[in-house]
Amino acid sequence: MLRAIYNALWWIIAPVAVLRLLIRSRKERGYREHIGERFGYARGRLPEDDAPLIWVHAVSVGETRAAQPLIEALMKARPDARILLTHMTPSGRATGEQIFGDRVLRSYVPYDMPHVVRRFLRAWRPSLGLVMETEVWPALIDECRRADVPLVLTNARMSARSFRRAARFGKGTREVFGGFARVLAQSPSDAERLTALGARNVAVLGNLKFDMSTPPELAARGHTWRAAIGTRPVWVAASTREGEEELVLQAFAALGVEDALLILVPRHPQRFNEVAALVERTGLRYERRSTWAPGAAGASAQGVARALPANVTVLLGDSMGELGAYYAASDLAFIGGSLLPLGGQNLIEACAVGVPVLIGPHVFNFTQATADAVAAGAAVQVQDPAELAQALRELFSDKARRTAMSGAASAFAARHRGATARTVDVLMALLPE
Repeated sequence: MLRAIYNALWWIIAPVAVLRLLIRSRKERGYREHIGERFGYARGRLPEDDAPLIWVHAVSVGETRAAQPLIEALMKARPDARILLTHMTPSGRATGEQIFGDRVLRSYVPYDMPHVVRRFLRAWRPSLGLVMETEVWPALIDECRRADVPLVLTNARMSARSFRRAARFGKGTREVFGGFARVLAQSPSDAERLTALGARNVAVLGNLKFDMSTPPELAARGHTWRAAIGTRPVWVAASTREGEEELVLQAFAALGVEDALLILVPRHPQRFNEVAALVERTGLRYERRSTWAPGAAGASAQGVARALPANVTVLLGDSMGELGAYYAASDLAFIGGSLLPLGGQNLIEACAVGVPVLIGPHVFNFTQATADAVAAGAAVQVQDPAELAQALRELFSDKARRTAMSGAASAFAARHRGATARTVDVLMALLPE
């Protein structure tokens, strides 16, 4: 009965979803492109193309970047296979194109309607499907099972809050999670919750995000920026979400550290202008990265970004794919999505660059990674903007502690690597020869 109601609701939701795409396209044009793919109308593969196809679904930017080491490893392990990368957001698709170019096929994932999913599967004929982290779509899982396509929930996580919500549906939830061929969990607690929800063949393989690395050219870009900024104290507020920038600016106003520079990097590109207007209203002098260090290389024609004026106190990170460079240019990193109840964002990339991390109280999407980072001495958790300002002030005044946290962050990231190799070993056993 639940499945019938769910499928019926999609006939109502689909037109609303298209209208929402068109509305969102006013800020981000990509939402009005390739709409047919969301209904399974994809160019697909030619009939004579019989190479194994590994389909990887990564919702948006974070999941796409987390999937990068895995996709690279899959290409190396099975050079005869094709890779299809699907997304839900234009920013995720743009990130996939930026990283992989024409080395992968790409499409939007279909809406979760049985006939739409069947159309998608007929067009692409995947040999194996991987969905990243928390993507659980009942019709998609059911149709893959019917079509004999092994579907694996990869880098799987299940927060306590999400577990309580899913458990309310009882047998229906168990049928959905039981449809995955394998579930590869990030941590024992994730595995325990997923098993309780009906998942079968669950293994704990670690977090793929620990295998992400900042490309040397991106780190070098950040160091170039830092040389142009000078010796002043620098902190980055990374992947901030709507409503959070005001809190970050409150903390900055209370900081009281002379000459400090805030690099403010909103998570969603469609909000760059909105955040710029917010900073302008505060009366703070700011520059946009796109005008201060224009171009893909992040530097002027002479190869060195021009000096940042001393009276600029906020640098707005209005670029895609450069978070590693922002971390490399900073002394401290605050990870967004955590001052409001949004679940937090990935702190691992900052740790891998060796930047001490500060993070707010709301980290239910990254509970284990946050707890482990705090325990390792790589991160400090704060409760509100006042505590954020205090922690920043203390760390800026204590170079020895910053240095110790930097070393702890690098060691923490290195210690947890290896999930990619373990995941590839499992997936190769599911892929036909």
